[in-house]
Amino acid sequence: MKEIVLITGASGAIAKMLSKRIEKDYTVRFLTRKKESENEFEWDIENNIIEENAFENVSHIIHLAGANISEKRWTEDRKKELISSRVDSAKLILNALKKKNLKLKSFISASGINFYGTKTTDKIFTENDDPGNDFLSEVVVVWEKAADEFKEQNVAERVVKLRTAVVLSKNEGALAKMMTPVKLGIGSPLGSGKQYMPWIHIDDICAMYEFALKNPEIEGSYNASAPQHTTNENLTKLIAKVLNKPLWMPNVPSFILKLIFGELADALLEGSRASSEKIKKAGFEFQFPDLKVALEDLLKNKS
Repeated sequence: MKEIVLITGASGAIAKMLSKRIEKDYTVRFLTRKKESENEFEWDIENNIIEENAFENVSHIIHLAGANISEKRWTEDRKKELISSRVDSAKLILNALKKKNLKLKSFISASGINFYGTKTTDKIFTENDDPGNDFLSEVVVVWEKAADEFKEQNVAERVVKLRTAVVLSKNEGALAKMMTPVKLGIGSPLGSGKQYMPWIHIDDICAMYEFALKNPEIEGSYNASAPQHTTNENLTKLIAKVLNKPLWMPNVPSFILKLIFGELADALLEGSRASSEKIKKAGFEFQFPDLKVALEDLLKNKS
């Protein structure tokens, strides 16, 4: 009999692709705001409601829920939503499991590479480094703390946190946003363009969740970032090269981005490198360690 995996964040690209990867080995269920099929169970984070039988015989939970960091300006309300969608959702699950006296084999949570702070430095961050001191690192710290509660309160045998870099995907996220202006001939790097941009191919992040799920010795925090480092400028140029488009516009000035996006602009204008050595030493192999190869795979039918 297959073990049951419950996935949150059902509408996201990672949840959809990951579920297809693991469905031959596991029975997959989803927590979602609006139930559409029989393997989906409804929850309402704001009102602390989860469908009664969502956790029946569940062995593993993969927690991917969380409002999109770069979708809207960071008003005070939006900041609360960014934290609540990650932290309160985890607390709701934890309390439901405790109430039913259930114990998981694993709780595997999304996390963010911004744990180390939104800054551009020469340092390559490892999982042993301290968190930063800005809003995004604060989000990640409380997000991971909510995940750790599952182990601390004896609700899960182990907790894994994948500090995820920018996920490169065909149809959504950062790559889709960067690709559109390049295709229109108006693409350009942001600010200085020298800010590092940790990245990972969507196939690799899904493979990493599967790896964490299937290997019980995997525990704690891991940087989910490809081993090859790049800057915003280099990424923009490579997208143009793969799409065979010219790149002639000047860089978008920082002050314009700050006018448009407010505090969120910092996340676009700053960035540091993160080491993937820990997950590689654990036995994980990247299918797309090279950025140009990753972009060719994603964009070859998109020109």
